[in-house]
Amino acid sequence: MTQPTPSAASSSERSIQQAALWVAMLGAFFTPFMGAAVNIALPAIGREFTLPALGLNWVATAYLLSAALFLVPFGRLADIVGRKKIYTWGVGVYTLASALCAMAPSGGMLIAFRIVQGLGGAMIFGTGVAILTSVFPAGKRGSALGIAVSATYLGLSLGPVLGGFLTEQLGWRSIFWINVPLGLAVMALIFWKLAGEWAEAKGESFDWTGSLWYGVGLVALIYGFSRLPGTAGLVALGVALAGLGIFVWQERRIRQPVLDLELFLHNRVFAMSTLAALINYSATFAVGFLLSLYLQYIQALSPAQAGLILIVQPVIMAVFSPLAGKTSDRVEARVVASLGMALTAAGLLLLLAVNATTPTAFLLASLALMGFGFALFSSPNTNAVMGSVERRHFGVASATLGTMRLTGQMLSMGMTMLVMAVYLGHDAITPANHGRFLASLHTTFLIFSMLCVAGVFASLARGRNLPRSGGRGGSRIFPAGEA
Repeated sequence: MTQPTPSAASSSERSIQQAALWVAMLGAFFTPFMGAAVNIALPAIGREFTLPALGLNWVATAYLLSAALFLVPFGRLADIVGRKKIYTWGVGVYTLASALCAMAPSGGMLIAFRIVQGLGGAMIFGTGVAILTSVFPAGKRGSALGIAVSATYLGLSLGPVLGGFLTEQLGWRSIFWINVPLGLAVMALIFWKLAGEWAEAKGESFDWTGSLWYGVGLVALIYGFSRLPGTAGLVALGVALAGLGIFVWQERRIRQPVLDLELFLHNRVFAMSTLAALINYSATFAVGFLLSLYLQYIQALSPAQAGLILIVQPVIMAVFSPLAGKTSDRVEARVVASLGMALTAAGLLLLLAVNATTPTAFLLASLALMGFGFALFSSPNTNAVMGSVERRHFGVASATLGTMRLTGQMLSMGMTMLVMAVYLGHDAITPANHGRFLASLHTTFLIFSMLCVAGVFASLARGRNLPRSGGRGGSRIFPAGEA
């Protein structure tokens, strides 16, 4: 058979890279867009189905729990059977579940369909970054990851705005319907343009027992933090510790685990980078929730006005993430990401000055600083994680990073609810207790800023992680003593 010329091979490679980037961008956009849009639509959903506050909470939480449960198992499965295959199935499941959510006849069925949607989301989260890492060489990988991360923040930015418009004009079901053509477009692009498959762990066995205990431990952990400081939360955390303990024992004793713990024990770049990601999401996710309450209850702004202020942070993230990713192709990830974490901590410390009469300009500046810091952190940190592992672990590494994101988000909300329970108990936020609410705000922001300071040290402790000029096996990793 005639071999392709170098220029033809190069052209084919560029075509695959462009297709992979578009596929990853669209997947990275519509999953966070859905989450942000659904949060805006919750009151309308509650009115139609007469759902209590706990039921509305489950409309949002069921998706997160399902996605967190399946992320790592599907990441490992993608390494074995093919990342494109799992990603395509994920888009299909997500699209079908979106249509089912749009047609849900009751609140209970909507929650059930959201669980299915979370399963599809896990297949997308666990493989999108892995596919990009598979097709882009180390010297260009950071730039590609930065663009994909930017698409995520674009989804977060447009979610509240477009979601509110769709809910008001066409009803909440339109939010789910809009994902159907997007999902079909992604699938068409995969079949039309994304040639090849990536499965470097093909032929290896899948660890079903480890996956089961991982799911039990993680779901109990996330559920427990969402129910603190109640008895149910404490019991769930006890179950989580037991389940994760058995999981660790199981993974250490088998040859081909669902999550290779050696990545944490003997790969310092991977371990400290994923820890830094967990800390960063734990310290930042609930900020929008808290400031939304502050702007509407303390400053008496409308939801639309509050949304316009809060949109500043994800917009800044979307603008600067590609630049940060490109920079991480030339500069050590620990330098760029650690600077980003430090700027995020500075933005959180500024929010300690928030009071009943804080000017809007001050809030915008604080949010912009946090957004810039998060942009500098996220893409380079992702580049460091994916560059620190062998190709056969790309799916697991991508899924682990996604799990850290979801777990950090739930931990952030759990810490926030715990602090608010200490200051407010079961009282509603009224003018009579605005002082207590502001005190809870300050305490939470102080905890978050301290977490970010600790995250700076975790980020710096990862050691040197220098991009190579060529190849696709990942960045050059230096042992601990050499860093």
